[in-house]
Amino acid sequence: MKTVETLNEGLKREYRVTITAKDIDARVDDEVKSIAPTVRMPGFRPGKVPPNLIRKMHGAALSADALNKAIEAGVRDLIAKEKLRPALQPAVTLGEDYEAGKDAEVTVALEVLPDIEAPSIEGLKLERLTVPADDKAVMAKIEEFAAQMKRFEEAPKTKKAAQGDQVIIDFAGSVDGVAFDGGTGEDMAVEIGSGQLIPGFEDQLVGVKTGDEKVLKVTFPEDYPVENLKGQPADFAVTVKEVKVPAAASIDDEFAKSLGLESLDKLKEIMKDQVEQELNGLTRTHMKRKLLDQLAAAHDFDVPPTMVEAEFGQIWQQLEHEASHEEDVEAAKAELEKDRDEYRSIAVRRVRLGLLLSEIGQAHGVQVSQQEMQRLVAQAAQQYRPEDRQRFMEYVQQDPLAAAQLRAPLYEDKVVDFLFDKAEISDRETTREELEAAIEADDDGGHVHGPGCGHDHDHDHKPAKKAAAKKPAAKKDAVKEEAKAEEAPAKKAPAKKAAAPKAEAEEKPAAAKKAPAKKAAAKK
Repeated sequence: MKTVETLNEGLKREYRVTITAKDIDARVDDEVKSIAPTVRMPGFRPGKVPPNLIRKMHGAALSADALNKAIEAGVRDLIAKEKLRPALQPAVTLGEDYEAGKDAEVTVALEVLPDIEAPSIEGLKLERLTVPADDKAVMAKIEEFAAQMKRFEEAPKTKKAAQGDQVIIDFAGSVDGVAFDGGTGEDMAVEIGSGQLIPGFEDQLVGVKTGDEKVLKVTFPEDYPVENLKGQPADFAVTVKEVKVPAAASIDDEFAKSLGLESLDKLKEIMKDQVEQELNGLTRTHMKRKLLDQLAAAHDFDVPPTMVEAEFGQIWQQLEHEASHEEDVEAAKAELEKDRDEYRSIAVRRVRLGLLLSEIGQAHGVQVSQQEMQRLVAQAAQQYRPEDRQRFMEYVQQDPLAAAQLRAPLYEDKVVDFLFDKAEISDRETTREELEAAIEADDDGGHVHGPGCGHDHDHDHKPAKKAAAKKPAAKKDAVKEEAKAEEAPAKKAPAKKAAAPKAEAEEKPAAAKKAPAKKAAAKK
């Protein structure tokens, strides 16, 4: 194999790799030997088909497979020989003039991770803002929980439904007079004003009473999950079977017993634990942001453009999704465009911090144990159907990049915890309002909110946004710790709308790792 460097500019590298026809042919021979025992041909005993006949039968496929393996080996050798640390998987291009039986000329283009001086972790100073879980906070949590468990009681048949009431309906939906799959239902409970159903559906139920029949005219959202219904106007013929009103909720021992607990005191005990977890999460969010601020201020180095583009793409996709749920979609998207450069800067910051945390973790021996990784995979598998979970676990085991993406958030948290242990921390008691205000104040500084790379998960990126009338998502949501983006399960398919993702409070940079030898991929 012959290698020539054709580009060395900043973090960009490009090489011309020549793989000889002799090497490719030798690999074809290896493939022939490998499959020979399984080849069947009339007139020959199993495993006794001559190699030249196997070549004649499967030559094209064997040559293509041998070429691919030769290229993969060539790229691995190149990375090892040049001691490269690819930022993402290299782009490999086979010359257009390649013909079977000739040398193969391949172009390998990639970006490498920057050389980062061993980051200093000395002199880190942080303030830990703490909020006590007092009785007032616990009762507020119980009241919130009680509101979620709202009960409704039968109203007089003459009662006209109002906002907050519940209406029991039968419905039949149609588009252009034609019924569609899943468009009918019976005894569906609709809380008017809950925002559970597609825009306009609930509002048109205001004023109905038991026995009424009405045709509701609505338009399915453009992002509705059923393809043939996206953006379509539809009619729903509705029969009102009952109107119910909210029942007064008393928070007492009886309420606790209805939840399977022996007393209100036991409920308070459980809720206090939840409040403490929430408050500790907010405290950690604030501390982590301040830590990352210090790291970002102390380190400045070039980052791979492709990693920045990938990170920016995730940010922009999330923002456009949110903008699509605004009343004036075009105005919201125009507002976003004004701040495109700002969001690109956020992407650069994320990538730089991800590389920095990775470097710190490797320098100080921070690791994710095999047991921790197994727990991560098992937890992630729970989002799939039972029959698909084993396949998912096998996929993660076989794909280093998938495993890295799953591992990244935990690894990052462990590095952050390591740095917390090294920092000088002072404690100050405050209120929840002040703590949330401190986190919101960070939003205006261009901080990033969202899950650490990858994910998943299921994990969408969501950067901070300036307060603006038409910008997607309110800041109030941006201080909720680890709120997961999720689609609301379809209660009744035709009437349900897709839920917009909630913001996650904790800032997470894009993590990166050293590329494995087998796959030139460094993004987690």
